[in-house]
Amino acid sequence: MGVGAQRSRPSGESRGGTVAESLSRRVLGRVDSLADRLVLTIQESNPGYRGSRVVPEPDLWRSCHDNLARILQLVGGEARQGQEYYDAARATGRRRAEQGLPIDDLLRSFRMGGRLVWESLVDEARALGIDDGALLDLGTRVWEVVDRSSAQVAAAYHDAERSAVRADEQRRSSVWEGLIAGVGEDPGFAFEAARILGLPVDGRYVVVVAEPASRDLEAVRRVRDRLAAGRVESVWQARGAALVGLLRLAKPDPSRELAALRDALEVRAGASFPVDGLVQVHTGFRQAALALRTLGPGDTLAALDERLPEAMLVQSPDLAQQLVDTWLGSLLDLSKAERGPLLDTLDAWVETSGSAGRTARRVHCHRNTVLNRLRRLSEVTGHDLTRGVTPVELALALRARRLLAPPSS
Repeated sequence: MGVGAQRSRPSGESRGGTVAESLSRRVLGRVDSLADRLVLTIQESNPGYRGSRVVPEPDLWRSCHDNLARILQLVGGEARQGQEYYDAARATGRRRAEQGLPIDDLLRSFRMGGRLVWESLVDEARALGIDDGALLDLGTRVWEVVDRSSAQVAAAYHDAERSAVRADEQRRSSVWEGLIAGVGEDPGFAFEAARILGLPVDGRYVVVVAEPASRDLEAVRRVRDRLAAGRVESVWQARGAALVGLLRLAKPDPSRELAALRDALEVRAGASFPVDGLVQVHTGFRQAALALRTLGPGDTLAALDERLPEAMLVQSPDLAQQLVDTWLGSLLDLSKAERGPLLDTLDAWVETSGSAGRTARRVHCHRNTVLNRLRRLSEVTGHDLTRGVTPVELALALRARRLLAPPSS
C-alpha cells in the first residue's frame, strides 16, 4: 500500500496521540514482514489478484509496503510538513486502473491491509499492557485513516480511467480523421486503424454520415446496439456536428445492412456505395456526405445508389433551380388548394411513366380527372403533358423541387 504531503494535520491526529505514536512506530519497524503477509493474504483471498495476474508480485509487494507504512505514519501522527499524506494510495489507484484490476478487488485489498494494521497494533498494545479504552480510541483512528486512504485510491482510479477513455477517444478520433483524409492508403496506418477500430483492413464497408439533432452519444449506442442485434457490425465516431459510421458488409450486396440501418436510425443519414477496405473510407465518406445532402423533407436515409439524380442536382444547385423555374415555376405560383392536387398528379404521372390509368389509382380519382389535370398542367407549365411521354427534364425538376423545397411546402 505508500508514503506522501499536506500542510495541515489529518483529522483525528490528536486522539490517543501518545499511544498511537508509540504503537505505530513499533509496528513500522517490521513493515517489510507485514508486507510479505499482506501479499500472501491478498493472493489467497482476493480473486481479482489471484485469477487475473494483472499485478506483478513485485509491484504488489511495493504497493503493500508503501501503503502500510503510510497508514501507520498517519495513525501515529508522524506525517511531517512537506510530506504527501496519500501519495502511495493515489499511485496505487492509478496503477491498478492502468493494469485493468477491478476497483472492487482493489478496495478489498485495502480493507485487508487496514485489518492487518489494526491486528498488528493490537498485538503490540497487549504486549505492552495497554488498556482497552485506549485501544477503542485507537481503532477509531485506524479506520478513519483507512477510509480516507481508500477514498483517495478510488478517486485516483477513476481519474485514471477517465484519462484512459479520453486518450482512447483521441486515438480513435485521429484514426478516423486519417481515414477520411485518405491516409489509409499507407499500409502501416491502415493496419493500425484496423487494430484500434477492431475491423479488418480488407473488409467491405458502407460509410455512413449522420446528422443528429444533438450530439446524444446514448442515441449512437442505441443505433450501434440495434445494428448488432441484427448481426450488423458497425463503428461510429462523432465528427464536428455529424456522426460517421462504418458498416461491415457480410456480402457484396449491402441491402441487408442498409435495411437494418433504416430500422435502427433515429437521425437523418446518407450512405455510400460499398467500398473495398479501409483504404477507400475517404471515398466512401465523400459519397455518404453527398448522399446526406440529397435528403428532402421527411426523408431519413439516402443510399447514394438510389439517389444519383438528386446527387447530381445538389452538386449543381443553380441548374437545379433553373429546372424548377423552367418546368414548374408557374405551377408553384398557384394557390395551395389548386397546386396540391396538380403536383400530386404530376408526381404520380412521372412515376408511372405517363400512364393515366395507374396515375388515377395512385391519386384516388377517375382517369378522366387525371386527363383534365394534365391539360391544366400543360396550360400552366407551357409544356404539353397530354401525349403520355414524361420528359426527363420534368422528372429531374420534380426531384429538384423536393430537394429545394422548405419543409412546409
